[in-house]
Amino acid sequence: MSNDTLGLKLKCTICGDKIEMQFNPMEEWKINGPLCGDCYSKKLDEYYPGDHTRVNKEE
Repeated sequence: MSNDTLGLKLKCTICGDKIEMQFNPMEEWKINGPLCGDCYSKKLDEYYPGDHTRVNKEE
């Protein structure tokens, strides 16, 4: 039985979409709850502007 059938899929704290891969917000963001990848990336860009080099290149 999958998580979908059990209704256990998490939703993003910011946008409310289902989370495929969960990200935890940084403490300074003052957000309580999981984030989706898109919202996490937007918050990173908001708090740490500039170019970012992705270190996990396996994905």
